[in-house]
Amino acid sequence: MKITIYDVAEEAGVSIATVSKVINNTGRIGKMTREKVLQAMEKLNYQPSFVASALTGKKTETIGLLVPDISNPFFSEIARTIEDRAHERGKSVIMCSTNYNEKKEVKYIELLQRKQVDGIIVTSGFQNRTLVQQMQRNGTPLALLAQDDPILNVSVVSVDDFKGGYMAASFLFENGHTNIGIIGEKVQSSKMRVYGCLEALEMEGIQVEKKNVINTTASIENGRKGILQLLDCDNPPTAVFAVNDLIAIGAIKGAREVGVLVPEDLSIIGFDNTILATTTVPELTTIAQPMRDMGNKIVDILIEEIETDNSTKSKERILFVPELIVRGTTANLLVNKI
Repeated sequence: MKITIYDVAEEAGVSIATVSKVINNTGRIGKMTREKVLQAMEKLNYQPSFVASALTGKKTETIGLLVPDISNPFFSEIARTIEDRAHERGKSVIMCSTNYNEKKEVKYIELLQRKQVDGIIVTSGFQNRTLVQQMQRNGTPLALLAQDDPILNVSVVSVDDFKGGYMAASFLFENGHTNIGIIGEKVQSSKMRVYGCLEALEMEGIQVEKKNVINTTASIENGRKGILQLLDCDNPPTAVFAVNDLIAIGAIKGAREVGVLVPEDLSIIGFDNTILATTTVPELTTIAQPMRDMGNKIVDILIEEIETDNSTKSKERILFVPELIVRGTTANLLVNKI
């Protein structure tokens, strides 16, 4: 039998209105009365219907989080930060992993709307811009994380992907690498990293051949396949920039399979600085995103929009600066030169 607010009121010996005030933390309720209601709720295992509260115009104190692939350590690590920050602010998080699939995006947006979430965080890799625009028209508070779209009038928290790619290429060039391969990904943030890399190399008079630029999706297996393709040619690159750590780890794995030593024969640099970066041997040189700062900031921005009139508030665009983390997967080719 489903426990209702009436059962709680009867168990506690108070009115339904009193139980409602305790649940919603409104009105003036004595400490002893509040304790009686809370004890009754616990005894009966009563779960308030926050969806019902939302239908009456009250907030559900929940946030939706859409990620493209929770198996990617970047998204799992940043999702944990978002959940921790939301909890600190008195909110719960409903997370949905879309697997870069537009049908799943539609399905999960409909789910979050049925759950009456107060706002939604959309992370990198979301395919359906029209769906985002529709949510905006419906008045749903939104914020984008690790991606930007100038057409959408929403708040954004991201890292300077272009600069990160530029830093990666500049570091490799400064260490004597002029034959550089790139394993990219088919999402906007990763494309900006590739553009930054190519721009830095062009500034040094280096043109990267088309065969040395591979586009794929983020996985260890695709990183492995990508590096095997780059190495299976005349004059293979001496260094590779992978647009995320997941692809970089796969590249290290693939290189080993064909007897190519990292970093002695091939330097590899990733992007993100996830936990994976310190689990390889040698540890991965990478471009770090400040994931904790980004996760905390996106939650704070979204909650502010939820709690204010977001239709009139100007949107924020926060751009964090990436950082080069030098570890063991890159070598300096100039060391042994006279």
